[in-house]
Amino acid sequence: MPPTTHTAETHRSHRAAWLRAAVLGADDGIVSVSSLMLGVAAANASTRAVLIAGVAGLVGGALSMAVGEFVSVSSQRDVELADLAKEAAEIRDFPEAELRELTEIYMRRGLDRDLARQVARQLHEHDALGAHLRDELNLHPDDLANPRQAAMTSAVAFAIGAALPLLSSLPLRAGGRLALMAVVALAGLGTLGAVGAKIGGGLGRRAATRVLIGGGVAMAVTTLIGRLIG
Repeated sequence: MPPTTHTAETHRSHRAAWLRAAVLGADDGIVSVSSLMLGVAAANASTRAVLIAGVAGLVGGALSMAVGEFVSVSSQRDVELADLAKEAAEIRDFPEAELRELTEIYMRRGLDRDLARQVARQLHEHDALGAHLRDELNLHPDDLANPRQAAMTSAVAFAIGAALPLLSSLPLRAGGRLALMAVVALAGLGTLGAVGAKIGGGLGRRAATRVLIGGGVAMAVTTLIGRLIG
């Protein structure tokens, strides 16, 4: 029997930007630092050397993630601002042509010509630039790319992820260090995948499997290389 009442939907697409940066940063922190430490430990390095490698990986990786995200998202924002300025100039210089363009967009979406033109004209009178950015360029002036937010989110997430293998290596000596670091890193990856999927509305088991396989392969390869070199 179909439901008789309708409740407001909860959409998650607005979380995509920060969720991508957070999940990518934490996943990279766990995988890269655990792989680095496992490789160094597998080469029969001292506990001190493994810890130094882990700390260096955490600090260097977090800063690298911050700089990389800031540069890439800044480039995206530059493109968005350039499109915004271009569209504003076209609306100012060619208002009728822009009105026809918006009318054709609504016609392609299913409105008849008269209704499409009426909607386009009313939106032009209310907020022409916002209408074109939203419906023509799929942009929103209040929701442009934020490089500082992306950089900070990635750096903090990377540091939190990297702290897992680093802290797990402290209690034990060389004999159990490799196994404990691997178990903690894999558990962290699985949890991260499941939580990220839940926040984003995806399938937790599939997301956890995805990151577990990728992280496990990376750690296995670096451990093998460490063994061969050591």
